[in-house]
Amino acid sequence: MFWRKHRTYLDHASATPLLPEAASAMRDAEKLIGNPGAIHTEAVEAKAALTSARERIAKVLGVKARELIFTSGLTEANNLAIVGFARRILVDGFTRLNLVVQGSTLLGTHWIVSAIEHSSVLECFSEIERMGGSVTHVMPNEKGIITPDAVASALKPETVFVSVGWANNEIGTIQPLSKIAEVIRAHEEKNSSTVIFHTDAGQAPLYEPTVVHSLGVDLLSLSAAKLYGPHGVGALYLSNRVDLAPVILGGDQERGLRAGTENVALAAGFAAALEVIAKERHAESKRLQKMRDGLARDLVAQVPGLIINGSTSLTAGGDLKHALPHMLNISIPEIDSEYICLSLDHEGIAVSTKSACNEGEKASHVVEALGGDEWRAENTLRISLGRDTKVSDVTHFSAALSRFASRDIVPKWTLRSSQNPRSSS
Repeated sequence: MFWRKHRTYLDHASATPLLPEAASAMRDAEKLIGNPGAIHTEAVEAKAALTSARERIAKVLGVKARELIFTSGLTEANNLAIVGFARRILVDGFTRLNLVVQGSTLLGTHWIVSAIEHSSVLECFSEIERMGGSVTHVMPNEKGIITPDAVASALKPETVFVSVGWANNEIGTIQPLSKIAEVIRAHEEKNSSTVIFHTDAGQAPLYEPTVVHSLGVDLLSLSAAKLYGPHGVGALYLSNRVDLAPVILGGDQERGLRAGTENVALAAGFAAALEVIAKERHAESKRLQKMRDGLARDLVAQVPGLIINGSTSLTAGGDLKHALPHMLNISIPEIDSEYICLSLDHEGIAVSTKSACNEGEKASHVVEALGGDEWRAENTLRISLGRDTKVSDVTHFSAALSRFASRDIVPKWTLRSSQNPRSSS
């Protein structure tokens, strides 16, 4: 694995390094030359490896292997869950809900999504609106939490779908999914309806127990690239309450929901990575939380006006409430966050300003949703630690950021007035 050891990588929320165990599993699987869809010996061997990977992932998640669909990643998994459900309504109607779908539109259906979701979720709901559905965007409270009461207030008799991410990809806030599920089920009972509950799981499985049924969700999207596995593979869990239509057309692979020859090597790497992180989850969570909280205290003390996004303050015990243990999102007044990010990169430190998919946007829609002054959403930095992060890395970053943030020669217009193009990864 190519890795520049002299650099300090603090952007694990964007992508994680590939685990050696995952790389080894992929090399072994790459020796299998057969197509899992054929019937000869080589194909049967490939099919067995694919089945094994699916079963191993299902075991970690506490679900049945047949409830998992392999995808190319989190974006496709979200699209299959949301747009796939919408397309199924258009094809078959939604018989468990007393609504009549009018023609080829979703007119008469109501959908709910958290306002702080990743673009791969929000853009799907924009498509739902173009298809005629009505969409409500639920706002978080000042700590970034989507409360059960907020979801309850948004539910309507014609609601068919709710999507709330397990943990936010910018500020790390862990959402109370099981309590939201209780609100949804009570609504179903009252209205004799069915409301499908989806979550973008993202990085939450790194540090949160992954028994899916305890969350109360019907659909759960995963990406190996966020979990120390290979890029280019993800998965979607779907319960027996859900009927989907494919969004990629072709063959009948993956229960007819995802056309295309399965990538056995990527699936094997995904399974190997998930097994490793599940075993070390508790210890790694405690280690990173201690490191992250220490960094937060240092930055609050050293950088005037710094705000921690997603939590208004550190608790008496020293930890940040309701957040994944490896993430810290901050805003600093009177700086240009892109300039700071590039300056840190020159120092050999990798951080981001927001989600990599939204890096070119002026402000973070997530932090903007928390309220407060306008500069807060424009001046964000996201620091995310990982398995390879050491105390010396955090100390190096803290010293460098304090130095750059205190310089009078870094006005907010420095980068924006230049001719340098913005990053758009």
